Amino acid sequence: MTDSRPVAASAIADQVYMVFPNDLNAHETVFGGLIMAQMDRFAAVVADRHAQSTCVTASVDAVHFMAPARRGDVLLFSAAVNRAWTSSMEIGVKVDARPHDGDERRHIVSAYFTFVALDGHNRPRPVPAVIPESTTERNRFEEAQLRREARLRHAAELKELRARRR
Repeated sequence: MTDSRPVAASAIADQVYMVFPNDLNAHETVFGGLIMAQMDRFAAVVADRHAQSTCVTASVDAVHFMAPARRGDVLLFSAAVNRAWTSSMEIGVKVDARPHDGDERRHIVSAYFTFVALDGHNRPRPVPAVIPESTTERNRFEEAQLRREARLRHAAELKELRARRR
């Protein structure tokens, strides 16, 4: 696939999730796993839009919980493709929270999801390149390559270590 797409073509911003009592743990904060599941769903939407095919989660990096979400909060999810390679792409997801009766937003979670596009036989297929247009998008584009190189290096080091143990 030789076409390229701008980040904005598949990005989503401020997708809303209202926190209800059944979303809370014993500390009256939202279960982290619930937020992670929603992040994965929104990242999948972005990946599918960008690749124009079904995509699956390959990995999740650097999940950072910076602040809790509480009863009565509204969660705001934003996600965008940071970079695409041959058949995989990194989707950055950010979650903000705000009280349902207020305007003060607070950044609560960020993570990076790697998705792989699949063809009709469930094999990896090529994805379009990403066109970063803003300074922020260009920074995310460059940082995504560093994270990918670190993931690949880490995987190779683990493989080597395991081979030495045999």
